[in-house]
Order: sequence, then C-alpha cells, then structure tokens
Amino acid sequence: MSKRRVCYSGIGGQAVLEGIMMKNENHWSVAVRTSDGKIAVSKNEIKGNDKAIWKKVPLVRGVFQFVDSLRLGMKSLNISAEYFAQEEDEKGAVDKAAEGLFGEAAENVLSVITVIFSVAVALGLFMALPYFLASVLAKYVANDTLLTLFEGIIRLVIFLLYTVAITAMKDIRRVYQYHGAEHKCINCLEHGRILDVANVKKSSRFHKRCGTSFLLFVMVVSIILFFFIKVDQVWARLLLRLLLIPVIAGISYEFIRLAGKSENPIISALSAPGLWLQRLTTKEPDDDMIEVAIAAVESVFDWKEYLKKNFDYDVDAYLGLKDYDDADDIDDISDADVEEDTDDPGDIDQVSSVDIEDDTAVAEMAKIAETKGYDDAEAGAATVYDTDITGGGVREDETDTESADAADTIYIEDHDGSAAGDAASADNVKEVDGN
Repeated sequence: MSKRRVCYSGIGGQAVLEGIMMKNENHWSVAVRTSDGKIAVSKNEIKGNDKAIWKKVPLVRGVFQFVDSLRLGMKSLNISAEYFAQEEDEKGAVDKAAEGLFGEAAENVLSVITVIFSVAVALGLFMALPYFLASVLAKYVANDTLLTLFEGIIRLVIFLLYTVAITAMKDIRRVYQYHGAEHKCINCLEHGRILDVANVKKSSRFHKRCGTSFLLFVMVVSIILFFFIKVDQVWARLLLRLLLIPVIAGISYEFIRLAGKSENPIISALSAPGLWLQRLTTKEPDDDMIEVAIAAVESVFDWKEYLKKNFDYDVDAYLGLKDYDDADDIDDISDADVEEDTDDPGDIDQVSSVDIEDDTAVAEMAKIAETKGYDDAEAGAATVYDTDITGGGVREDETDTESADAADTIYIEDHDGSAAGDAASADNVKEVDGN
C-alpha cells in the first residue's frame, strides 16, 4: 500500500479549561464541555488583520505571530473559564476588586496583567536563572563558549523538569488530554480521513506544528545565538539576551511553519525531539474530549470541502450510502450479495486493503457498486470503496451516531453575529448570540 499523503490544512489551536480553542485564518472558536454535559461553542473573528504586511515577511511575521498567540491564548482561557464562573455564579475577590477599579474594562486589564506576569516569570525562570547558575561555574571554567553551552543545558533541564512537574497535576493532565484531542483532529483531516470520533481516535496525538515543539526549538536556537554575545558586563549580557528574544522567536516560527508542510527527511529528523517531548504534553483523550475538539474544528473550518479539494473525496456522497437500500452496512456486503452478477469478488473488506490507485481494485469495486444499483458503477466504486483515504472507512457502528442525543448537547455562541455554520444546522444546535 502506498504511503498516505499528508496535506497542510492551516488550522491550529490549543487546549483550554475543559475544552479546545481552534483557529483558522481570521476565525477562531472555543469549544467547552460544560458541567451539564453539553458542548458550548463560542465563535470569534480577528478583525482588521487579514492584509497585514508582517504576515508575509519571514522572521518578522514570527514575532507578531508569537505575540498574537499569547493574546489569543489568554482570551481563550478566559472564555473557557467564564462558562464555569457563570455556573458557579460567584466571583473571586480579585475579580470584584478589578471591577470596582476598572469597570467594564476589568477583564481586559486582568488579561494584560496576567500576560505581563506570565512573561516575567518565564524570563526569570528560563532566561535569568540559567545565566546566574552557569555563572557559578565561571570560577572553574574559563572558556566563555563552554559557559554559554552549560547555560543552554541548564535551561533545557529546567524546561523539562517544569514540564514533567506540572504533568503530575490532575487538572493539567486533563488539559494535556484535550491537547491530544486537538492534535488528533488536525492529523485526522491532514491525512484525508473523515472527521468523526472513530477516525480521530486512530490518528496520532503528535504534530510537528505543536507549541511544545516550538518552545523546544526556542531553547536550541537561543543556545546558538547566545554564543555570539561577547561582552563582559552582566547587565549587558542579560540585555542582549532579552533583545534577541524576537529573533529567536522569528527563527523558531519559520522552522515550525516549514516542518508542518514538509515531509523532508532532514526536517523530520530535526522535528523528532519536539515530537518526543509531546509524549509529556499530550495524553490520549476520551470520546467526550474528541467530540469537543470536533465541534471546535467544525465551527471554523469546512473540513468536507477541504477533503474534496485536497483529496478528491466527496464526504456527503460516501455518508449517503449508509441510508441506501435499507442502510446496509457497506462492510457487511457478503458474497451472497454479489455472486449473482460477479465472479465472486469477495467481501468488500478483502478489497479494502488495496490502494485506491490500483485499477484492479477499482474494477472489483465497480462490480459491487453495479450490483447495488448505482447508475454510474465507476463512481459508485470510488464511493463505496473502503479506501486508504477514509482511514478504514466510516461504519455505522463506529461513527459518532448518538445523533438524537448528542445533537442536543451543542449550542453556539456567535460573538460576531455571523451564522453559526454547519454546527448550527437544523434543530440539532441551539445558537446563542454573544453580542
């Protein structure tokens, strides 16, 4: 069987409190599993940002993307936290004090303060502390290059210890599970599979464009660039390290961006350490978490059109077969169903192991499709065929078919007043205008 083609989707996201944020171009959403078991989806739009020049300038765009990611990450966390705050119907002392001082702007002010505090802690923990710990070795090591190398190693050790330490926290572990669900959804689509729970579960929880890989690459790039700092004053060394942060972020972003689109062996080898580290920052999600991730994706991304455009795969036509001829399961087509008009092509599962590009397999499936009554046997073959594209196909017993129950568990909060999209179709979704 030929290797499955991978196609860049352009979507990305992050895990939040009991949910997932997903972003596609200037649209982003936050899907959260509330305490009553429902999935709440908040849709948002980044305005006035689609023609920004910095998006097209290599290295420079990475700096702004990094800042935007921090801002969007904080907004997403706040939105997910709001759902649970509303359920508890009470505010903490800090929130009440902020409202008293800043009024309606209290939320934005708190977000800015949180970001500033987080950045300060990160700089102290991963920048200043490694430098001063390495300086202790100065009396034993006279070579500045070796000291810079030791500083980088200390920084990596601190980063890894920090990552392992927070994994022990129960709440963080659930965040890591949602992180895994986010990756699995993106991998599912980029490998040409139908976006349902069964296919998402089979997909990898590791992804080259992950923020974990980005941070690890930041550590490595910083070691290389800090080699070029040749000043004696302590304050000058620290200042130059701070000034190099945008450069480090820009280089790291370009690599992660390239890695997400490339299957080059060298790029894959350089990406491997980041994928290994994701074994700590992602965990296997349960079905409920996967459903939340799917809801987040569907609110900002037309995955059916994506599969049709990039994999030439008509999802609606495929799924429509389940209702054809009393909704027989396509994997249950037996010899008895086809022996009247064929030379015993065998169970459809025997053909499914052959790649769709194999003309023999297509011919076999055309025969089966013809016996089932399709006007266009060749088109029926391409649709019925349990191809490598579908990742094993979508069976009635594998799909997320709790339609009557699950359909009532999703409601959309549309912050920009636009239509809620496919997720809000028919009577399945309750749409709440967030304006």
